[in-house]
Amino acid sequence: MSGKTFSRWQAAGTHLLICLAIAVMAVAVILGLWFPGPLVQAAGGVGLLYLLVGVDVVLGPLLTLVVFKSGKPGMKFDLAVIGTVQLAALVYGCTVVFLARPAFIVFVKDRFELVSVVELNPADVAKAKYPEFRMLSWTGPKLAAADPPTDPATRQKFIELAMSGIDVQSFPEYYVPYGERRQQVLGAALSIDRLRKDEPVNARAVDAWLASSGVSESQLRALLLRTRFAWVVVLIDAKTAEPVKMLLGEAIT
Repeated sequence: MSGKTFSRWQAAGTHLLICLAIAVMAVAVILGLWFPGPLVQAAGGVGLLYLLVGVDVVLGPLLTLVVFKSGKPGMKFDLAVIGTVQLAALVYGCTVVFLARPAFIVFVKDRFELVSVVELNPADVAKAKYPEFRMLSWTGPKLAAADPPTDPATRQKFIELAMSGIDVQSFPEYYVPYGERRQQVLGAALSIDRLRKDEPVNARAVDAWLASSGVSESQLRALLLRTRFAWVVVLIDAKTAEPVKMLLGEAIT
């Protein structure tokens, strides 16, 4: 379509429709793959998502509305500059979200820990004993368990690292397949009734989900997943320890 047949508003509207289509695809990938379930809220992905969509949907069409004039000399160049700036901002935003995406959900001692890509040192990832943990997934976090080191020197090192918020979940060399620790997971998990007593705030989301899902609470056990901004309640099968549902819980202050 020729720019000569377009008004300022038509050009901005067309640009907006294109941006909306791109935004929908980006959001589908982010919510469907990189930040499944409540992780986008719990891990701080909502702010990144708003920024990404805002830049894509608002910046480009708004600039087009401001500069567009049918028949204006250099109009194609102006639109090309706007498109280039917008594309650069979109690529940068997607890169930030991609690096912030959850890489692993790791069972440690008595709960799950969320580990994002940016928290992992590639050299540490390469040291993983199991091949499946040497590659970071593009399609959502991998489930794992971590065995704390047993030798005194390394344990002392981790005690010191823990003071800065770094623990065994940040080192894939200590990961083992989740299925090999099912009994430990089930042993640490809480019954739903115990969750209500020990974690009444987090239990509210579970009760709401149970009421709407029709699933019997006797079929489930619960573990907490710690993320950057909030706890997530992970409901697991009472027999297999496989995750059934993740629910957003209490904010971490």
